[in-house]
Amino acid sequence: MATGRKGSTSKGAVRFPDDDAPPGSPTRRDDQSNLCSLIATKEKDSCYLVKAGFLKSHHIYEIIFTVPDVPTVGKDLSCSSTASPSRRASHLRIHRVNSTLEGGVKVTCEYKTHQEGVLQEELTIVTKGKRDSSLKVKLQAKVIDPHHGTPMLLEGVKCLGPVKDCHSKHCAKRI
Repeated sequence: MATGRKGSTSKGAVRFPDDDAPPGSPTRRDDQSNLCSLIATKEKDSCYLVKAGFLKSHHIYEIIFTVPDVPTVGKDLSCSSTASPSRRASHLRIHRVNSTLEGGVKVTCEYKTHQEGVLQEELTIVTKGKRDSSLKVKLQAKVIDPHHGTPMLLEGVKCLGPVKDCHSKHCAKRI
């Protein structure tokens, strides 16, 4: 059955981003490992903020981010996550902390989402052997209920799967 239309008259266009993100973009291509990572932005209080985007509740994610242009941090780095006083444990586990050639810091971590809402974890990057040489970084994510679809992940965020043995809303106590 003919509709009388010879072709699409849609005026909209689909554009895909180039591999090279523009300056100031929240993601950029890491040339050494061919992985993309999130970029931390400096806040007014001298802390850095990393926005991991939308994540699904009760899942485990690998998050790779870079803190750019940090001249005070040396090459021998360590990192620790800190739980807020109202919570017993942090759901953020740091795997690697490396200095970059450009003078920044690259962090690879694992994050277990435990509840819905806007969640924030804090971590501190410290240079071993130097006094007063540390960075505070806040990792922020918007976590949705697992029954409300699958979020489109930002570059630098990878879902590793659901949290094991997590079938109730009280799962956060067992993690």
